[in-house]
Amino acid sequence: MTLPVFFAASAMTTADIAVLGACLALLFATGIFVFLIQPDASDLAPHRSKLDQLMERRDTLYDNLRDLRFEFRSGKYAENDYEAMKTTLENETALVLAEIEQVTESQVRRPRGAKQTAAQRGAQ
Repeated sequence: MTLPVFFAASAMTTADIAVLGACLALLFATGIFVFLIQPDASDLAPHRSKLDQLMERRDTLYDNLRDLRFEFRSGKYAENDYEAMKTTLENETALVLAEIEQVTESQVRRPRGAKQTAAQRGAQ
């Protein structure tokens, strides 16, 4: 049984050995990276909270309302179109603000001694 030329030790040059060594080292490093390195917990966590997303949406809606008002004053929209778009944006803004309020209420925590009963408030 004869070996192909690239497996024969006498046919391999120093450059071939160096390339083969580099390929094996790259294969080894890739295996370590894929199978042994664990991702950091912060990599898996969402980068923006729901409150951050809602605040960004609120700011965008405020900007849109401001731009709409400017464009109406500059004569770009008729009054009926302006009122319809303004009402739509205001309704959407109200929904976002209500959702922000829900999220912030669920995140508010009172200190232990801050909660008073009705009897305690009446005694003061």
